[in-house]
Amino acid sequence: MDATQPTVVDNQAQRRFELHVDGEMSVLTYRIAGDRIRLLHTEVPGDQRGHGYADMLARAALERAQRDHLRVVALCPFVRAFLARHPEYNTLTLPDAPG
Repeated sequence: MDATQPTVVDNQAQRRFELHVDGEMSVLTYRIAGDRIRLLHTEVPGDQRGHGYADMLARAALERAQRDHLRVVALCPFVRAFLARHPEYNTLTLPDAPG
């Protein structure tokens, strides 16, 4: 096992958090409007699954929301499940909002 931990990068130009491993990229896409960040979709390549990469992406997005005082609207099913397992982030979330 590689001792280096992959790092999540916030690619603001592409509006996605990225994690690069072995030439493949996992992503969590988002949109920011006003004081809200909508977490839209998490995607991890099939052979990269099971390593916690989606958790790392979700955590990075929620930490950015916390740091930048953004309210989270979790539209992505994976992020919803992550939030259910990590109630420490509940203060950041908003119920589904139109738009």
